[in-house]
Formats: sequence, C-alpha cells, structure tokens
Amino acid sequence: MTHLVDLTKKPYNLNQAAIDWVETTLANMTLDEKIGQLFVNMGSSRTEEYLTQVMTDYKFAAVRYAPGPAADIWEQNYILQTKSKIPLLIAANTESGGNGAVTDGTKIGDEVKVAATNDPKYAYELGRIAGLEASAVGCNASFAPIMDLSRNWRNPIIANRTWGAEVEQVISLSKEYMRGIMQYGIIPFAKHFPGDGIDERDHHLSYASNPMSKEEWMETFGRIYGEMAEAGLPGIMAGHIHLPNVEKEMHPERDLDDMLPASLNKTLLDELLRGELGYNGAIVTDASHMVGMTASLPRRELLPTAIEAGCDLFLFFNDPDEDFRWMKEGYENGLLTEERLHDAIRRTLGLKAKLGLHQFEGRREEILLPKEEALKMIGTDEAKRISDEVADKAITLVKDKQKDIFPVTPERYKRILLVEVDGYKGGFGALINQGKKRASDTLKELLEKRGHEVSIWENTEERIKKLPEEERPAAIQSVYASKRPIAQITDKYDLIINIVDVNSGGTTQRIIWPAAKGTPDQPFYVHEVPTIVVSVQHPFALADMPQVGTYINAYDSLPNTIASLVQKLAGESEFSGVSSVDPYCGLIDTRIWRS
Repeated sequence: MTHLVDLTKKPYNLNQAAIDWVETTLANMTLDEKIGQLFVNMGSSRTEEYLTQVMTDYKFAAVRYAPGPAADIWEQNYILQTKSKIPLLIAANTESGGNGAVTDGTKIGDEVKVAATNDPKYAYELGRIAGLEASAVGCNASFAPIMDLSRNWRNPIIANRTWGAEVEQVISLSKEYMRGIMQYGIIPFAKHFPGDGIDERDHHLSYASNPMSKEEWMETFGRIYGEMAEAGLPGIMAGHIHLPNVEKEMHPERDLDDMLPASLNKTLLDELLRGELGYNGAIVTDASHMVGMTASLPRRELLPTAIEAGCDLFLFFNDPDEDFRWMKEGYENGLLTEERLHDAIRRTLGLKAKLGLHQFEGRREEILLPKEEALKMIGTDEAKRISDEVADKAITLVKDKQKDIFPVTPERYKRILLVEVDGYKGGFGALINQGKKRASDTLKELLEKRGHEVSIWENTEERIKKLPEEERPAAIQSVYASKRPIAQITDKYDLIINIVDVNSGGTTQRIIWPAAKGTPDQPFYVHEVPTIVVSVQHPFALADMPQVGTYINAYDSLPNTIASLVQKLAGESEFSGVSSVDPYCGLIDTRIWRS
C-alpha cells in the first residue's frame, strides 16, 4: 500500500481553491512536464539564456543553487519565477544562517554552536535570520535544519552541523528553527532521514549505515521525525543511509543484500516514515551524485526507484538528457507507477500552494520583493548583533584543569606563541579556504593590540617543503635525530596557544601531526609552558591531544568569535557555553590532567 497525500491535512492545510489549482495543474501537464516536475536542478550559470533554456528543456519543479552575491541571486530568482511555466521551489542550504542563501548574508553559526548558547531562542533566531535573508532574494525552501544525533565523534558529516547528541534538544531546537524560518515563507526540508551521526563514514563517498535496532530507532530518530511531523514539518530529505536492523525487523524474510539506502527504500519511506510515523509532507532525495546512492543501483534504475520508494523530488541531474530519459523510461516500463508519479507531483505542487505561489498567476514579478528593498534586508545590524551574541554565549571552556592560567594579560604572559594545528589539507576544502585569513592571524592581531608579543610557529613540514629538494632528506633526518634544549621554548615564551583548525565537514576530521618531534608542532610541553588549546572548527579535537589541561571549543573562526575568545581569555567575559556533544569523545584519557 502506498500512502497518498491528503492536502487538507498538515503540513499542507490547503483550502479547496488551492487544491483545485493543484489538481488542475496536474491534469493539464504533458507526460514530459510530469517527469520534469520530479527534478531539482543545480544551475551552472545565472544567465537568462541558460536559465530559460534549461527550464524549457527539462521543466523541473525546483532549483538548488550555489550562493552568490545577493544582487546576483535576486536577478537569478526573478528570471526563474517570471519565466517558468509553473512557479518554482527555490532552495538554499541555510544551515548556519543567511550566508547559505547569499555570500553577503549573515552567518549566525553552525547548529552545534547555536546549541552551545544553551538558549533555544537562538535556534529560533538562526531560522529567522536565515529566513529573512533567503526570502529577500526570492528563496522559498531550505535544506535545513539538520536533525541528526551527534553520537559518534568520528562521523565526518555532521560534527558541527547538528544540534547535538540528545533527542529532546534536537526536537526542541529544530522546532524553534522551523518556527523562525517559516515566518518568512521558507519551506524547511529537515535532514538526513533516517538519521546520521551514528556511523563514521561519509555517504558522499561510501555506504553508511545506521545500526540501531527498531526499538532504539523509535526512541531516538523515530521520536524526532514523529514529533516534527506532528509539529507540521513540511519537508524531509532522505539520506543515502541504510537502516538494516530496522528493516530486518520489519521484513525478516529479507537478506541484507536486498536492502537499499533510505532514498531508494520504500519500506523506510512509505511503511516507516509515512505509515508508522504518519508523515504527510514532501520528501527530497539527498544529492544524487553521492556514492551512497550511485553505488546502490545502476543510475537508469535508481532514478525511478527513488520516486517509487516515496521521494517526491530527485536532487540534481547528472546528465540532464540521460536522467530525464531514464526517469521517463522507468515510468513507461512500470518501475515508476502512475499512482506514485501523481502523488509525488501533488505533494510538490501542494508545497507551492502552501506558499501561495498559485495566487501570482499573471503577476509573477510580484513573487519577489523589489530588488532595492530586498538588498536592504541582507546583513542588517540586527542580524550582526544576533551573530555577536551567539559568538559570545557559545564558546565553551571544556577542560579547565590548569591552576590559575587565566586571565591572559600582557602582565602575566607577555610573549605568546601561536601554533596552528591542522588536519588534512587537500580536497575541495583546501581550494575553498585558499587565501582566506586564518584564525591564527586574527588572534595574533587582537592579542598584539592588547600589548602581547605574538609569534606564529612555522609548521616543520611546511618549512622543509620550502627547501631545495636535495636538502630535504637531511632536514627530515635532523628533525628525527636531533634534540634541543627545552629552554629554547621555556626561555622564549610565556604562553603557548594551539589553534586547532581541522576542516569541519571534511571526510577526515582528525588532527594530522607533522613529522616532527621535540618541536612546538605538537603540545608535548604542557608541563613546561602554560598551554591552551582552542578548536575553531569541530568540537572533538581533545581526542587527539588529551594531555592538555585547558581546552576550549570556539566552534568557528568568525571574526566576532575570535574577538569574544580574546575577551574570555583576558577574564573580561565569562565562558558560558554548554557543550551539546561529548567533547571528551567517550575516552578516559581526555579527562586526565596531571597537575
């Protein structure tokens, strides 16, 4: 049995006029238009020529674009809404603020940072500011909030991106985020069903499974999705995540080989989510280039399978002609039924009617605010104030076992050494961050303004790489073989601050130590010189440096975060952050300090 949508009930709550628009629009579609309405396009250009051409060729229902300047995004979205035959859902990833919609928008903070304020109002403010800035430029959907549970510190996907480890907090803050963003006419698609944060693999690049039993799942993710459905959550993103033990309990006759990730799994989407949990809203797949999906079935088969399983929107074309043809073939050969095809379209059209887009026929240009008015809503003083408050309240003093290390003032610590601690530097993260100001540079400037003498240690590996190739072997041998007096450190510095800047969201989030011993690269000197460690990205760095006595999670390296950090180091502001995850990573030695 397929659970069909009821547009009179939550989250739609449509009146008869809106339902009539949905049904009339569906009845007047050609088959190609119906197939197109299953896709979310990722644009490669913002030109009117490109946008109108792809809309004409593929007739897609929705767009998720890469952020750009607000003025450019407004122009793009104006073209999309005024030139499309059916009004579009235009989505952004506003997980941490309006910066997910426009590059000049306001980043409030990743969810784990917002949760560390220990005040639910900031989850609401995150949603509200994101909604304000995204809606200003014509967005009407968002792939947020993230409702995963951060219970495995090795998980590479959601270390910073979800609220935390506890079910009640995830539900509470997700409801507040949803309330804030829906205030501005944005449809939130919460993610990643059936639940990430338990496995430790990256489903962009491999399979990933949630190993919970059904009882465990119903008490955790089942509660989260069930309560959010009851609260009126309009959209859910289906992750490429397996739920094998739950599926086996539901269907004991099945072999593991038969089981598919949620994005392709009718048992998980239709029987469990829509059936047992009563979810009546729309479902979008996670991105269809991810290996968790692409390695599950031939693409020709997975396209119609995703919709038949219960997804209503398919996120991103690979090759548009190929994908469109294969989705259509799937319908024509019965892999995708007409019942499910029409139900998917009704759900998507229902969201558009919920937004009131059907009321703009003949005056589509009015869907967007006037451009001049819209741009004034980006990066407001109020939004910056909220970002500053979150930065101040979130910073968390996790481990505080060194006696009297604070305050950090020039009188106590004139000479400070900053040591950058990195993770894997390759991949797209390295390209994105190339040329960006590092946290260490910002911290150095602020400390020097207060009268400290600040040096930044040059990573030993980086220094050796600068040498002529023929000199490198000897330099490496010297690093391993030679020892130096501890006095070279103790006589030169009064305080050492290690700044851990490991890429959050990267496939590898562990610290990668340089090939050096006895140098400041690693904090071996914790009993020689007062030492403070600050992580300015993911909150789990303590796992790789448990020997330290003072450890702080700042959650990001935004300028206002570093400014708040300096005030707290100097004793001018209290550390008030409360960790929503286990920063000790479930390890015994991370709590130890030999004073």
